Amino acid sequence: MAPTGRPTILHADLDAFYASVEQLLDPALRGRPIAVGGGVVLAASYEAKRFGVSGGMSGARARQLCPDLLFVKGHFTEYQRLGDQVMAILEDFTPAVQRISIDEAFLDVTGAVHLFGPPDIIGTKIRRRVREEVGLPISVGAASNKHLAKIASQVAKPDGLVVVPPDGEEAFLHPLPVGLVWGIGPVTQAKLADRGIRTIGELAGSSEDALRSLLGKALGAKIGTLARNDDRRKVTANGRAGSVGSQSAFGRHDIDPRLVREVLGNLADRVAARLRAKHRAGRTVTVRVRFVVPGAPGRSITRSRTGPEPVCTTLTLAEIAEGLVHQALDDHPRETQISLLAISVSNLVDQPVLQLELPVVSDSPLRPGSPTGSARWAVDHSVDRVRERFGKAAVGYASVALGGRGGVPDEFRELAEKEL
Repeated sequence: MAPTGRPTILHADLDAFYASVEQLLDPALRGRPIAVGGGVVLAASYEAKRFGVSGGMSGARARQLCPDLLFVKGHFTEYQRLGDQVMAILEDFTPAVQRISIDEAFLDVTGAVHLFGPPDIIGTKIRRRVREEVGLPISVGAASNKHLAKIASQVAKPDGLVVVPPDGEEAFLHPLPVGLVWGIGPVTQAKLADRGIRTIGELAGSSEDALRSLLGKALGAKIGTLARNDDRRKVTANGRAGSVGSQSAFGRHDIDPRLVREVLGNLADRVAARLRAKHRAGRTVTVRVRFVVPGAPGRSITRSRTGPEPVCTTLTLAEIAEGLVHQALDDHPRETQISLLAISVSNLVDQPVLQLELPVVSDSPLRPGSPTGSARWAVDHSVDRVRERFGKAAVGYASVALGGRGGVPDEFRELAEKEL
């Protein structure tokens, strides 16, 4: 595909990343069906995927599908190190790199073709360098927009390169299954199949009104637009984050104050620690609650609070978030089950040191410089130092340490999360 004046977007995606790292670290695992995890499959190698093993599956089910499956523990620090190393390689080709997870990124190489050649050459060079310098397989898709480039990289897997020429986009896109469209999961795919919509071409030919009626206004409009190959989003180079967030999906659960407190405690612990690590705090706290809707993907609502003072302490963030979640639950009394909770902190400011207040000011944990606020700040920073030296499991608040829901290690969750 020669330069045409249109934006040239690449999507680079490491193949079966967590499992591939384990096979890189232990050559004896290469060519064998392996899964990272134990009670739950966190990631599976391609050798295991051939048997139907996939992420999120129970360990018992995975062993039924693949009796020779070998479970291994995750090396989370290595995932971060190697993922960062790959991103550094991508940045050698263009400064316009938008990292969207630990193992994938978009690149805008419109201005790089004069230095490195057309997209197919750039993709080939990226794959070669990642293989030679890091030791991992990576698939690359190239197209005129982000969504099409991401689909191309999925078609290229494993360890391949697909370039979609501008004059062949519809011919490439329309025969593909709708499951490749960004935002379509198994439930939505089943709904579309019930209406006889199985390919992206059939989805593109569906009316907007029909899709909105079937899937809801927002999702129906979004996937219809993407299926018609209309994606005008730009590649935005990663800069300093405007917010920090974390979420926890825990399946279908009845609304229970203990569940809410437990999950929000873990989320606040993760978010506040990341803020303090960057010497930052935020004035706006936002929570998201996803209600279970029978026969539908679910319905999410948000609630926010902006205060005069920035927040970065774990207990204060958890208390604010819990109040916002209960406000959302009170506003929807007919809802009985939830499946996800999330916290994000925005409107960020630098907070390298804490300015103490004069003792004549009334005490409040919402003010970092008050007696209670400064005590929480000091405790959290002590916890951070202990964890930095001895590991995250060494110390923590009892409600967090004793209330973990199990299944997915926090290290894995944190790698999978991106700043919102």
